[in-house]
Order: sequence, then C-alpha cells, then structure tokens
Amino acid sequence: MNKPYSIFSFFAGSGFLDLGFELTGFNIAYVNEIFSPFMQAYRYSRKCLNLPSPEYGYSEGEDADVTRFTAGEEALKLRELIQDARKNNDIIGFIAGPPCPDFSVGGKNRGQEGEKGKLSAAYVDLICQQQPDFFLFENVKGLWRTQKHRVFFEDCKNRLNQAGYVLTERLINAIEYGVPQDRDRIILLGFSKNLIKDMGIKLDEVGRMLPEGIFPWNSQILYPKSQAFAYSWPSTNLFKEDSLLPCVNGIPQELTVEFWFQRNDVINHPNAEHCFKPKAGIKRFAVVDEGDDSRKSFKRLHRWRYSPTACYGNNEVHLHPYKVRRLSVAEVLAIQSLPKDFVLPTSMTLSNMFKTVGNGVPFLAAQGIAKSMIKFLEASEWHEYTPLVKVY
Repeated sequence: MNKPYSIFSFFAGSGFLDLGFELTGFNIAYVNEIFSPFMQAYRYSRKCLNLPSPEYGYSEGEDADVTRFTAGEEALKLRELIQDARKNNDIIGFIAGPPCPDFSVGGKNRGQEGEKGKLSAAYVDLICQQQPDFFLFENVKGLWRTQKHRVFFEDCKNRLNQAGYVLTERLINAIEYGVPQDRDRIILLGFSKNLIKDMGIKLDEVGRMLPEGIFPWNSQILYPKSQAFAYSWPSTNLFKEDSLLPCVNGIPQELTVEFWFQRNDVINHPNAEHCFKPKAGIKRFAVVDEGDDSRKSFKRLHRWRYSPTACYGNNEVHLHPYKVRRLSVAEVLAIQSLPKDFVLPTSMTLSNMFKTVGNGVPFLAAQGIAKSMIKFLEASEWHEYTPLVKVY
C-alpha cells in the first residue's frame, strides 16, 4: 500500500520544519543540509525522538550544495531517487527555508546578489528542474515586503508559474499557531497543474494562483493576529532576580514564555546549562526591566508575554525574565515550541546551537501548515475556511 505523501527536504537545518511535517503524517524521505553541525544535530534529535532515518538518507557538506542538483550527474541521481519514491508514494513534495539574511530587514540587505540570497534562486531552479508535485518555500518578511526584494520574489513566482505550478502565499505569524513568539514569515506554496486538475479544482485562464479561499490557510489558526496582539499583555515590571509575579487575567497563558518554560521543564532539560556566560558586563543584565524589549540588543523577555522574534545572532542578546543571565538553549527551544524531548547534542558549539534555533521554523507553525496541506490535499469540497476563535 502506497504512503500518501513523501518529502524531500532542503536547507533542513536541525529539522524543525521537517519535524512539523513528519509528526503530521508526511514521510521524510531525504534530507539536505550543507552545514555539517546542523546535520549532526538533525540526526541526534531524531534519535532522541525515536524517529527512523530518512529512506534515502542525508546529504551534507559539499554534497549538499543545492546548485549541484540542477544539472549533470547529481541532478540525475536526485531524479532517480524521486522516481523511486514515486513507486511507494502518491505525492512527492519539496520543503525548504533557504538561508535568509540577505533579505532580512535587520541583515545586510544584499538580496538576490548576496551569497545567501542566491540560494533562494537555486531552490527555485531545483523545483523547476525536478518537478515535485508540490513545494513549500519559507523566508523572512523582508523578501515579501521590501520593494527591491519583492521584484526578485515576483520573478521567482513567474518562473514557477512557467514551470507548471499554481501558487498560494501568506504572510504568517508564528503566534497564530500557538507559538509564544512574534515572528512574521512569508510562506509560498506551489502545486503542479496536473495535481490541481486531478483534484478537480477549476482555474482561470491564467492559472497562476489558486482561487481565493481554496487553500485552508485559516483552518489551523488559533489566534488571528488582530486578536493575538489585542490582549492586555503586561508591559514591563521592575526586574528582580527570582521574583514571583502572578499571571494577569484575560490573556492566553499558552502564548507566554513562562507557560512554555514550565511545559518543557526547561530547568531539567538536557540543554538547560547551555548558555552564554560572559566574564564581564554581567551588571548590565540586572538593570533591564522585565519585558523591556525595545532595544536592538539586551532585550529582557516578560514571563507573561510572548517573545520577540527568536534571533540570537548579530549581537542580539535576549535576557531571562527573572534570572541575571541570557536565555539557555533549553529555553529558546521552548520559545520555538519544540517538543520537550527535542535535544541538541552537547558536542555542538553554543554559537551553532543558538544559530540553528534562531534559523528554524517554529515547530507548531510548521505543524499547522502541514495540517493545512493535508486538509487541502484530502478535501473533496472547496470553500473558504474560517479560523477558530478562542474567547477569554
């Protein structure tokens, strides 16, 4: 009996996006990540979670350079793997979040000309050349919002249309899916026209985008942005080490960092002690109010509020709400809504730990998108989905 959906993952990092899809019912068949420390973490976390190895294994280091898969012998090898996967899988998909610093508002803004920016174009080339049944492309809001990057984004979409894909896109925020974090990302999905035709969906003559309301983007949204940010969230409180502060009424506790710290039992997590401990400047940690995240750096989280975007490089320092220290790896994994059993290996450097966590797609957001995909692929009727609204 065939498995319904098989995934080839590129730029996989340590596997947050893949995990969301896998635990929703997709089969992760092949994993690609050029940076070996991230791939080692990917393998390690799978062992901790008792997940099997991908059927077609891992590609890392120079062998994982995506540009090599669009021509020549490497392209033929990948195509053979995809053809083999089709023997036991009804639908083949590609998922990826290419490195995004060149499109980030806080980055160097080199766009498509930057070394990282070129990788987004390479992923589009790969899709056009290898022709999966569907794909997912994830990137920072700057690619979608910034005018000069938007030109590049639209060009990518045009190329995908010409290659036979019908598209749908959404600017999501992780908090919508129950992640305790304010994190905007653009998600672009594409489906082959043959797949859309087989599903019985009628397109207009141009056939570039799915008709409005056909893809169930809203079906997994627990907290629409207009609602999530409208609660009476606490602002700031005077910092006091190990202070007790009751949760205010009228807010969803499951969107707060303290809820996730407790849920993931971060003080007993294997990565609890993995934290940058500066030899100097520690006094500065004690003068920032709890909840004061107004600075570029030295942002102190509020225990009863969601976190700003998990980004721990480029001198971004996020402080613990009621400890005189930076966040631990266990705590940032919780902020990314990972299962409590997800662990990074102790052999990994602290810098790489924080980098891979900050780069990853929040687990609950990945899972929400994956569930929306299954709803779409298995639907027999087409209508506009409405979000579930929680009342407090």
